[in-house]
Parts: sequence; C-alpha cells; structure tokens
Amino acid sequence: MLLQAWAEALAIPGLPAWSGTVMLALLALVLLAYLLMPFSVFGLKGRLDRMEAQIEELTGEVRSLSQRLALGPRAGPAEDFTPHHAAPAATPRDLPPPPRLAPVPPPPFPPTLRGDRAEPRLDMPRPPSRP
Repeated sequence: MLLQAWAEALAIPGLPAWSGTVMLALLALVLLAYLLMPFSVFGLKGRLDRMEAQIEELTGEVRSLSQRLALGPRAGPAEDFTPHHAAPAATPRDLPPPPRLAPVPPPPFPPTLRGDRAEPRLDMPRPPSRP
C-alpha cells in the first residue's frame, strides 16, 4: 500500500494513473544507480589512491625518524673533522662597512614656476571677456 500511495503522489495530473508508477520506477532506478556506482566515476578513487600513497610515505618517514632518535646522537669523526685548508678568519678590512645611523634626507622639491603652489597647473587660453 505504501508504494501505491507514493505512485499516486508522483502521478502527473492530466496523464493516466500509471504515470505515477513510471515516475516511481524511474526514481528507484536513479537511486539504485547511485548506490551501485563506483567512486571512480566521481573522480574520488584517484584522489583516495594518491592520499593513501602519501600517508604510506609519511608513515615510512616517521618510522625512520623514530629509529634514528632511538639510536641517540652519534658523534663520529665526520662531525668533528675540520679540513686543514679551511679559510682564514675574516679581518676587519674584509668586513662590510657598518650601516649609516643618520637617515637619508628627502630630495628637494622641484622649483615651482608660479608662486608657492606645488600642484601642476594647466595654462589654457581664456575665452575673451564680454563687455
């Protein structure tokens, strides 16, 4: 009885009574298609595979870091070794000069042609005055 009520609710006015049953069948097919559709159709499968690969890579890195931390710091001859041909220490002559402490003054304003006004002016011919 429930399906018959739904079919009656979906019936299109002006069409035969079986149009509601057809609409219900189409709706059921669409829902079934969405339930059976694989994720790859939506493009999620590729993204999920990439994320899974990244998680595996991160897990491997965390494992290697935890193993290195468990071994403790290793002090070996490679860390303590200084080559004999090391560069000599820099002399004060080789160092760059210290920065200036005084601020640099701003450039002077350009000379103005008319009075004390600094904004540009347009010299347009004036219309003749009427008497």
